[in-house]
Amino acid sequence: MKNSKEFFFSHAGHRIGYALYGDPGGKPVFFFHGTPGSRFFRPTDEITTRLGVQLITVDRPGYGLSSFQPGRCILDFPEDIRQLADHLGILEFAVAGHSGGGPYVAACAYALPERVTAAAFISSAGPVEAPEATLGMSAINKAGFTYGRYLPWPLWRLLIWLIYHRKRDDPAASLQRETGHRPTADEQQINRPEVREACLKSEVEAFRPGLRGFAWDARLLTSPWGFSLDKIKVPVYLWHGSADNLTSISMARFMAGQISNARLTICENEAHLLLFPHWEEILTQLISE
Repeated sequence: MKNSKEFFFSHAGHRIGYALYGDPGGKPVFFFHGTPGSRFFRPTDEITTRLGVQLITVDRPGYGLSSFQPGRCILDFPEDIRQLADHLGILEFAVAGHSGGGPYVAACAYALPERVTAAAFISSAGPVEAPEATLGMSAINKAGFTYGRYLPWPLWRLLIWLIYHRKRDDPAASLQRETGHRPTADEQQINRPEVREACLKSEVEAFRPGLRGFAWDARLLTSPWGFSLDKIKVPVYLWHGSADNLTSISMARFMAGQISNARLTICENEAHLLLFPHWEEILTQLISE
């Protein structure tokens, strides 16, 4: 435990890092970071606290305080969340995820229908089988989603190292190098000090154990998830920006079409970081269920 809001919990031979924010007695919402990311990725606490939400942010295996799990799949994650919720004395909860956290939101909504009250997908990655899944994506994300599932693990891990080791070594410099290459809406968001700090702090912690956790997490995004979206019955809210070039709006539309109880909000001219300006609306939807 690093301070009063950062903890780890062990079960089944591995460790799960998490942090608690917002109202300690509020409605619980588990929040899953992107790929890469860590428990530090979240909007500022003012809205979360004002709405009466206890936000539980979780490091996925291989990031931050959470131990790497060789061979894990997306459907292993709901059991981690079930165990963590039991540890915290939480019976029912909402789940939300940003970007690469979206598949884990889907897995929890699918596997824990008796515990999950509502789910939010924010700028979420979707299944690779979605029609036109990579339309509008940046070149590196398009290549990963197109070819990642076909590459042997050693080659995939080597490619991740070659592409991302500079980012791992100096996330701040990498963030600066991306200036001018983001959609305009994301450029505006990353120039807000609180957003920049959240993104940078999250990546520093994500890469602290190395790149293996990120490599495996990214590989899972490029492969079938192992369950059908049409089996999800809890209320689902999807938020996606029309200018997002990291995850595609085609994926969001596909997921909304597959999930029977889903509502898709398209934010025109907004991009991957729409989480920050729309946090109050997203939380309000989640806790209304």
